Amino acid sequence: MIHLIVGNTGSGKTTYSNLLKEETKGLVFSIDTWNKLLFLPDKTDEDGLDWFLERIERVEKLMMSLILQLETSDTDSILDLGLSKREHREKFRQFAKENNMECKLHFLDIPSEIRRERIMKRNREKGASFEFEVTDENFEFMESWFEPPDVEEMLDSVWIND
Repeated sequence: MIHLIVGNTGSGKTTYSNLLKEETKGLVFSIDTWNKLLFLPDKTDEDGLDWFLERIERVEKLMMSLILQLETSDTDSILDLGLSKREHREKFRQFAKENNMECKLHFLDIPSEIRRERIMKRNREKGASFEFEVTDENFEFMESWFEPPDVEEMLDSVWIND
């Protein structure tokens, strides 16, 4: 089973993913951790969104290989990748379909003001889910970048709105 964890910045995707991991005994793939370890040390001020997207695409190919291995051992894969665009979510739904795997979307639909407070707190406290600082500029960009799931995507999904 592949679990697609969807929500805008600060919605609690990593926290939720870790709770789901305990419930399912699955494995969490958290893009923030991969970015922090593999990419951010090499990033320059000139590198923008395309630089990140190209690296994320490469690492997702590796993740897919690992997901197939986990499926043979009946271990759920929990994708804490942001999945901000329908097209991105569809890529993993199609991958699941092609490999005869179940796929479930979990949408964390949390209001912007609550998410902003969470981000500010995480930036200050640098607790368990902190990987890097999210600036106001980053937060505002994601507000316009994120595409919430539509009615069709929400069929047979989990919707969290508190």
